[in-house]
Amino acid sequence: MPSTPDFTPVRAAMQRYVDRNLLAGVSHAVLRGRDVIEQHCTGHSDLEARTPLRDDHLFRIFSNTKLVTSMAVLLLVEQGRIGLDEPVVNWIPQLANRRVLRPGATDIEDTEPANSHITLRHLLTHSAGLSYGLLDPGTLMFKAYVASRARDPRVTLATQMDRLQPLPLSFHPGTGWEYSVATDVLGHLIELISGQGLDTFFNERIFGPLGMADTGFWVPPEQWHRLTAYYAGANLEDPLKPGLTRIDNAPSRTAYTQRVPGLSGGGGLVSSLPDMLALMRSLLPGGPALLKPQTLALMMRNHLPGGQHIGFQQTGVVVGKGFGLGGAVTLAPSSLDPSASTDEFQWGGIAGTHWWISPRTGLSGLLMTQRAMGFWHPFAFEFKKLVYAAAAA
Repeated sequence: MPSTPDFTPVRAAMQRYVDRNLLAGVSHAVLRGRDVIEQHCTGHSDLEARTPLRDDHLFRIFSNTKLVTSMAVLLLVEQGRIGLDEPVVNWIPQLANRRVLRPGATDIEDTEPANSHITLRHLLTHSAGLSYGLLDPGTLMFKAYVASRARDPRVTLATQMDRLQPLPLSFHPGTGWEYSVATDVLGHLIELISGQGLDTFFNERIFGPLGMADTGFWVPPEQWHRLTAYYAGANLEDPLKPGLTRIDNAPSRTAYTQRVPGLSGGGGLVSSLPDMLALMRSLLPGGPALLKPQTLALMMRNHLPGGQHIGFQQTGVVVGKGFGLGGAVTLAPSSLDPSASTDEFQWGGIAGTHWWISPRTGLSGLLMTQRAMGFWHPFAFEFKKLVYAAAAA
């Protein structure tokens, strides 16, 4: 039986980020296999009220929702309801007859016909050519997506697809990578194939079987006291500048506290640390799982063509990072990654909720905080490095 690692340096590091007023509070957990070998809460769920952060507090998990949606559509793949390389136009006619923005275009109308249909695999890997209107301000696609209101939660997913229909693709399907509304499209696809609302499908096929009672698309009034406060840092360009400003009303005044017609499979869920642990355990070998072992293996391997990597406008190409069916895959560790993290499967949310699974080492980690633009923030990289170091000691 391996000894339990000393996670004192991990807790001290997270406390340092809280003490420096970079995070209000942060919860974390570490698993070896399916066993939780570290779990701790640091700081506060509400700075103004000085409420200590507890395991049962709720977090806006934003793009961690993508993991749930990816698992949901893979359940339908296992049932034979749809194939990974099936054109999704068979279900979503708004994705037919796509056009692609020409390289170097200065007008959103400067397009050419797409070389191929968008497939389910393209959507799962963000290689469909869709965009987001989120992380690339000033670009043609950003302006077009914002103007279209294609991500407006006040309208149904079907209406969102109608608004998406006239927008061009950034590149021909399968020839590039761009973080996008693809997982929201998957949410609508799940509704069409299953004949159920996305929330109903999630509850019946994922949350219920895994006992995830705290996870959903909105927090009822009697549970609002458990919803962790949301903060923005002092300077977007300097993530280590101390200072936090409360922004509970982002991205809208009633976000996550009222039902909306358009349930976002890309970023709409609220969850807790124990619920996210239950979800992660279902992806790990050695116990009950929702997906078959071969599906999980397929999910966690890179599906991008050789030489292709993920990337964002702010960072450029992230060399060494590919993408699986719902999360990034570390092909070669960078200076920010633990040296033993090759093949790691991971992703996170824009408010700083992160998960990662390392098939090679058997380690998995989970971080939960509420800081705007907290995805791949320095605290997350330091946490992971210290966890790997503690486990190897």
